[in-house]
Order: sequence, then C-alpha cells, then structure tokens
Amino acid sequence: MTVLLTDEGEVTLAAARAEGERLWVDTAALEAATGWSLRPEGLCRDAVCVPIPPARKGEIVRGEAVDLAAVWRHLGHPVAHDETGAVWALGEGAAERAASLRSLEAPDFTLPDVAGRPHALSDYRGKKVLLVSWASW
Repeated sequence: MTVLLTDEGEVTLAAARAEGERLWVDTAALEAATGWSLRPEGLCRDAVCVPIPPARKGEIVRGEAVDLAAVWRHLGHPVAHDETGAVWALGEGAAERAASLRSLEAPDFTLPDVAGRPHALSDYRGKKVLLVSWASW
C-alpha cells in the first residue's frame, strides 16, 4: 500500500509500485488520485493537455503503467517521499503557490475546539479572525 498526499487530501493506492524516485501506478489510479489522465495528446485534466515529448514518453509510460512522480515533475510540481517509498507527497507548483500568496487569502482548514466541535476557517468568511498557533520546538 502506498499513501499519496496531495492538495486534495490523502489517497491510498493499493497497486502502486515504488522504484527509487519512480512511483508506478495504472492509468485509472493516476486519474483517480490527481485528475490527470493519459491520452494520445498527452497528460490531460479537463480541457488542459500537456504534451509528453516523444523522447520522454518511454520513461513516463510503461504499457498501462505511468510513473506518477515523473508526471508530477513534468508538470513542474515538487515530489517528495519517505525512505521506504510508502508515503509520497505531490506538491503544488510555484505558480499556484505564488498566486495564493498574492491573493492574501488563507487556505481553508478545519480544526476542533476544546470541546471537540469542528470549526472551518471558511465558516468565518467576512469576519475578523485571530489565529493563534504554538509549537514546542
């Protein structure tokens, strides 16, 4: 089992195979986990398609398997994994991060209060909110 962490959340991939810096998944798992699919014109998500250069196609696609890490790097996004290859993090690209920072809008998240009731930041949209954080290090 491989755990995949993306900006959309956590996904468990049953049939993924890690080989060093490569993460091989079938095309259905690629689409389910990331929204990107492999088509004749390249990697596509909705109406956007990114061509795969013929020289790189052999290193990204192997039959019905796709190197998800190579796909993510080809799209200009960072990839990180643990030593065993059991947990992979697919990061957001620099352009998306820069746009988020320019918007000055905090990403939505949900945390419980001391009574255990969940509160989402979006519940307070339009209101002033004071966020206090603490870390022991």
